Amino acid sequence: MTLAAYTPRSLPESLSGLFQLALDLRWTWHHGTDELWRALDSDIWDTTRNAWLVLNSVSGERLEELAADPDFQQRYREQIHAHQAFTEADTWYSTDCRGDLGEGVAYFCMEYGLSESLPLYSGGLGVLAGDFLKASSDLGAPVMAVGLLYQQGYFRQAISTDGEQLEFYPYNDPTMLPVSPLRDADDQWVRVIVPFPGRHVRLRAWKAQVGRCELLLLDSNDPRNEPGDRGITSELYTGDPEKRLQQEMVLGIGGWRLLEQLGRSPSLCHLNEGHCALALIERAFSWQDDHESDFQTARTATRATNLFTTHTSVASGFDHFSRSLLRLYLTPWLEGRDLNVDQLLALGSQPSSPDNQSTDLKLNMALLALNMSGRFNGVSRIHQKVTQTIFQPFFPRWPAEDIPADYVTNGIHTPSWDSPESDAIWTRACGKDRWRRPLQSTCPMTDIADEELWEMRRLERARLITYLRRRLASQHCEQNPGNNHEAACGLLLDHETLTLGFARRFTEYKRPDLLLKDEERLLKLLASRDRPIQIVLAGKAHPYDLPGKDIIRRWKAFSRRPDVEGKVVFIEDYDLGVANQLIQGVDVWLNCPRHPWEACGTSGMKVLVNGGLNLSQYDGWWAEAWNPDVGWAIRPGATFDELSGSNNHDHDLSDMEQLFDLLENEVIPGFYDVDSEGIPRKWVGRMRASMDQLTAAYSANRMVREYVEQFYLPMAEMGSRRSSETARELIGEYGEISRHWSRLRFNSFNTSEDSGSQTFTVEVYLDGIDEQRIAVELVAEDSEHGPRTITAMQMKHPLGGSPHTYLYECTVPPRPEGHYTPRLRVRDERLNLPLENPAILWLR
Repeated sequence: MTLAAYTPRSLPESLSGLFQLALDLRWTWHHGTDELWRALDSDIWDTTRNAWLVLNSVSGERLEELAADPDFQQRYREQIHAHQAFTEADTWYSTDCRGDLGEGVAYFCMEYGLSESLPLYSGGLGVLAGDFLKASSDLGAPVMAVGLLYQQGYFRQAISTDGEQLEFYPYNDPTMLPVSPLRDADDQWVRVIVPFPGRHVRLRAWKAQVGRCELLLLDSNDPRNEPGDRGITSELYTGDPEKRLQQEMVLGIGGWRLLEQLGRSPSLCHLNEGHCALALIERAFSWQDDHESDFQTARTATRATNLFTTHTSVASGFDHFSRSLLRLYLTPWLEGRDLNVDQLLALGSQPSSPDNQSTDLKLNMALLALNMSGRFNGVSRIHQKVTQTIFQPFFPRWPAEDIPADYVTNGIHTPSWDSPESDAIWTRACGKDRWRRPLQSTCPMTDIADEELWEMRRLERARLITYLRRRLASQHCEQNPGNNHEAACGLLLDHETLTLGFARRFTEYKRPDLLLKDEERLLKLLASRDRPIQIVLAGKAHPYDLPGKDIIRRWKAFSRRPDVEGKVVFIEDYDLGVANQLIQGVDVWLNCPRHPWEACGTSGMKVLVNGGLNLSQYDGWWAEAWNPDVGWAIRPGATFDELSGSNNHDHDLSDMEQLFDLLENEVIPGFYDVDSEGIPRKWVGRMRASMDQLTAAYSANRMVREYVEQFYLPMAEMGSRRSSETARELIGEYGEISRHWSRLRFNSFNTSEDSGSQTFTVEVYLDGIDEQRIAVELVAEDSEHGPRTITAMQMKHPLGGSPHTYLYECTVPPRPEGHYTPRLRVRDERLNLPLENPAILWLR
């Protein structure tokens, strides 16, 4: 393929702007151009939702016809002007954001879910990254994203007649994807080189335009590469550790080199998961070269502006690579550097490892990212605690509560997920540009009548049923499986029946089989004539997840029972297109993962804008969002502390019981409790409350603003103070502290009680360390005598008879003996502690 494929010479002059419109993925959420693409080729557009493919497939004769069509020309000019106005308009960042991010933020992620027409994603992580980019575009946040262009991407799914998941890997022809070759100043196709053992791997660079933001993509399918290397970027999330490391080298090393080659100097680097950790090492190397410094100085200088976001809920979910694999692949990259493989391993392995030369020592990519970052965060309030617990072993002797993990609850890009019916109502209630400006609180819909909200739901549900019938017809009618041809083709699905949706990755901890744990109870619900329900399922199991595949098989077998067929349907090949249809049309979204394994979960957020309600485990975002007015929660009030030590399966049966109780006693009766006009007023009241209270709060609009205001801007400010000189000073000071630290000690610890308070004094020997660099604190853990407290102890005076010894004192509420313990830690406002220095000493 050559650059000629992207040269607009074949278009009529009056339609030349179609190239710009087709290569800007803004059409994935701004639907003003839909009629243009439908006029070019309605069949391809409705089937693929790929404007670039439509433009490349239409005949020259058809283009000439449209160029001579006054109506089409009028619509075309309107969209060209609208696109220009969008790109030139002021934004939240340009007008309301106080601060400066310089050349912006480099955002790295292994996958991006922008559209089903650009299949570079597998699930929630990628969809979150895609929504982050779209919202950044809306708000004008200066984000440049880096990822990989996969030749196959994640697998495509089909289900055999006996319920087995089948995986297919069709080739993604780059010329048919809405991306273009990335060109340099000389209009040449940009290529990046990454050193591999005995060879160099050449990477082609592509660009996907996402409104005001760019997604830069690398792929290894260059004809000059060896055959094996051409396949490095073949599929997403391979099970082969060697290929996984190769991909992470291409993403991290190649990604940062691409930015450098383009002359980009982002002020911050934001990693969305640890797969991209090598980008931070390459960034430090770049700084090192520019400042003629050593690696440790470069690491200290750059880490203040590195942010690491993790979505992982279990430590085993992080990527690990063996020493032997690292030596094979990273040695050429590290050659000539003052960082070798063993030193890199030390940055990404647990400090408590007894022998850093152990042959089974592995590099933990999340820990490497952590040790190269100035801040890190989880993706919900509960996940913050999960993250603190996961990373606590990497902070020896620090309690989990003190691990400096922040959190930003995920959000979804609302314009990408709203239905035409809900979009019309939201426009009336809140204005046309509502999602491009901050919605600080609720967007009240008091002027929208119950009748209008209920009609919106009826239309959305009817459109979903039409879609499901079309999908099921293509899945089943030719195979003619089961007992009832009409049921298999979705003809028994009903427009007025309560519709439940469950769609996500099929894996054991998400418990997609919770309803199947009591099939008889489920059968009774499905058999009801007066209060019927229907269930729509979709989702993929990872090719190596055998339990997940078995759950799909069991659901398929259940759905083919004669007394169930037509009431439970499974939609194959779950992707963004399927998800969009489901979340717009279902009445209730089901989610029942094992607590606290749901890092955040964003699928349920997508139904909010469309008036759908959530019945979900009290976990992730729902633990923050839920109240009785907006939906239903399984085991409401469950806390991380209550469950962190429990067996993974302890609550399966009780949660199943609660799920059925809620369906039987609240959800189903509430849906069918209608007045004389046929409207379920209480149900509509819940819809209104959910839409009012939650839609803006769980949007990517809010999420991006939080990242900018609470992370990017403060980190950029801290980074501006990390000059070469400051970095060297920090290394020198903390090298000195490290040499003295083993000799620090407590000499005495005393208490006295007076007037309902306790005064503690402690003598501390600092071995010559400046006492301004040490914080002495009194800690009491949570107990029946009060909550956890950390009280700063004040230095009263040095002890004249004992050099380098000081007396510290504080007064606190009384507790029984042994409840208060003093500790020493580093104190320095220039650092994020204890992330950048975890030194700590407790009184034994």
